Amino acid sequence: MKKEYAQHEMDYIKIYQDKGYTSNFHFKNNKLINSETKNGYFPQDILIVAEHRYEGMSDPSDMSILFIIETSKGEKGTFLMAYGPNASLEISEFFNKIPKMNVSDEENINLNDSLP
Repeated sequence: MKKEYAQHEMDYIKIYQDKGYTSNFHFKNNKLINSETKNGYFPQDILIVAEHRYEGMSDPSDMSILFIIETSKGEKGTFLMAYGPNASLEISEFFNKIPKMNVSDEENINLNDSLP
């Protein structure tokens, strides 16, 4: 059964932070950078363990996707990306280069019945 725990990106970020996904990442020079450790990652270094897509309540063209990420160095966190008309082509291309075998929904809180 599919569960809906949150309606806004920040609700999901808080839930995943409580599960240990506390790192924040940003994109710079064709790498995903951990904002705290400054470690940089290429697409092959990234595991996406869940993702959530959103449309803006007041503006449906305001779309975003929240990636729940684990890295090759064991860092766990989130990355929020615009998609649709407001998307960055450079960031979109980076995420499209993540190997398909590195993408799963194993940590998706909406699909995991063992969570409260």
